[in-house]
Amino acid sequence: MSIWWSLHLRREAASVPLARRLLMGTMETAGVDPDVSYDLSVALTEACANAVEHGGDAVGGTGRAYRVTAYLDGETCRIEVADSGPGFPGAQTAPTAPSDDAEHGRGLRLIEELADHVQFGNRSGRGGAVVSFDKILKWKDGPSLLMA
Repeated sequence: MSIWWSLHLRREAASVPLARRLLMGTMETAGVDPDVSYDLSVALTEACANAVEHGGDAVGGTGRAYRVTAYLDGETCRIEVADSGPGFPGAQTAPTAPSDDAEHGRGLRLIEELADHVQFGNRSGRGGAVVSFDKILKWKDGPSLLMA
């Protein structure tokens, strides 16, 4: 079974729980283990919060929206959050780790801890950051969409 959805959201704090609730509802409907669903929802929350805070003001970009796409395909869930901001600095493959006394920068590290595979990159041509991550799914006991 495959499920996918994509949202185009305004860069407003109120958009973050909307994306999280849609993901949690999708996971519940598909029969995904609640612990896995929770990990993915926290990672999604962090990625969306970054897009809201940093995802605008790119040269030539409107910066008023960001996109969240989720794919549940077989045993894997893949989530991508893309914005139209300045992107990650330089050609680095992952943002640098925050210092111990930093007030910001821990969200991307949290995503790395919660997901099985994470990619940080910049959108080619149009500018903006892309955070994508995936996790192998576990299923809860009992009936689900997958058994239908």
